[in-house]
Amino acid sequence: MDTITREITVNAARARVWDVITQAQHLGRWFGDAGAEIDLRPGGRLTLSFEGHGTSVARVERVEEPEVFSFRWARSRETEPAPGDETLVEFTLTETADGTLVRVRESGFASLTGDAAAYHRGNTEGWAVKTAELQRYLETVPA
Repeated sequence: MDTITREITVNAARARVWDVITQAQHLGRWFGDAGAEIDLRPGGRLTLSFEGHGTSVARVERVEEPEVFSFRWARSRETEPAPGDETLVEFTLTETADGTLVRVRESGFASLTGDAAAYHRGNTEGWAVKTAELQRYLETVPA
């Protein structure tokens, strides 16, 4: 119960997928639905805004273009990530014959305070939705 992993294969070049998961103009459309801001460097700040749900705040951990992008985000809205209230999200992109394999792994649920099981359940459902939205976005929005 410490980790969620989702994988999808998208019919898009790895460089295109990299841009869509690391640039604010894309993140704010497929991930957050009310905008995003990102300082794309380790230690940089990432915000994802959600209509009717506030803003998630994250700290960028790894930027290894075009393969790995990770961040720690706060479970609580409108707050900075902190021990006991943060999980690590890592995107890994691998070129395949069919396009790009996108692997999303969120970990750290076991170290959360409060009802970590409920948060894990909610994010398991959330990643199913968000990976489908990422795939749809890549298929419908021109490069």
